[in-house]
Amino acid sequence: MNRLKAEAALKRFLMEDLGDGDASSVIFEHDEGGEAIVRAKADGVVAGLSVFEWGYALLDPALRVEKLKSDGEHVVAGDALVKISGSVAGILAGERVFLNLVQRMSAIATLTQQCVAALDSKHTRIVDTRKTTPGLRMFEKYAVRVGGGFNHRNGLYDAVMLKDNHIAAAGSIAEAVRKVRAAHGHIMPVEVEVETEEQLKEAIAAAPDVIMFDNQTPEGMTRWAAMVPAGIRTEASGGIDLEKLPAYRDTGVDVISIGALTHSVSNLDMSMNLTVSPKEEGR
Repeated sequence: MNRLKAEAALKRFLMEDLGDGDASSVIFEHDEGGEAIVRAKADGVVAGLSVFEWGYALLDPALRVEKLKSDGEHVVAGDALVKISGSVAGILAGERVFLNLVQRMSAIATLTQQCVAALDSKHTRIVDTRKTTPGLRMFEKYAVRVGGGFNHRNGLYDAVMLKDNHIAAAGSIAEAVRKVRAAHGHIMPVEVEVETEEQLKEAIAAAPDVIMFDNQTPEGMTRWAAMVPAGIRTEASGGIDLEKLPAYRDTGVDVISIGALTHSVSNLDMSMNLTVSPKEEGR
């Protein structure tokens, strides 16, 4: 992840939660110290532990964060992931924001790893989509990479994807491809979505960089992939989930995009347990 972008996002998240300050922190003395351990409460792949490190540095540079596991590592319920030491008020101020984010990222990494294992292909890659949570795309796409998957385009700005509505507006696949090629530089990739064999043939003639097969059976994709010249990459999408992935193993497509990686996960449960340091005598 880009640390500068991540820190800017974490500042927004903290401001949303803290507002003008943690109203519960009045019960602590300003210099009261302690130690907190973040533990997994379920098995899975951990992702985003730098969120604790970078986030707490923003809240209080005096806080000490020690990562006890690494991103991409498989953990089991009860495993200690991170240790935070220092101001009790500072630790608790970031607890919920950082746990929420890391739990979600870890769930995405876990599902991605499961999909990669289920597909079990040396050729076909698992990739994500733009079906991400607004404001969290960078974090969620990083989690996909941690889980062994790959990223599709980051947004509308770094690749062209011509879907049914674009094609309808342009009048044809050929015209849509011609217009975007004329408007953009030579390094802008162009992808075309097809739903029928007639569209596939038109797309092949237009020579985009990628052709996406939308909502096709494994048998249909195998036949279509064999029709596409080697210079054009192929993508499968639509209705493909963890259970169905093995059936797509030998279709020959280059990538399978799965929106569920980022839009349908349930957080990997974690908790933070705090121990307050004993007060010195005479204080």
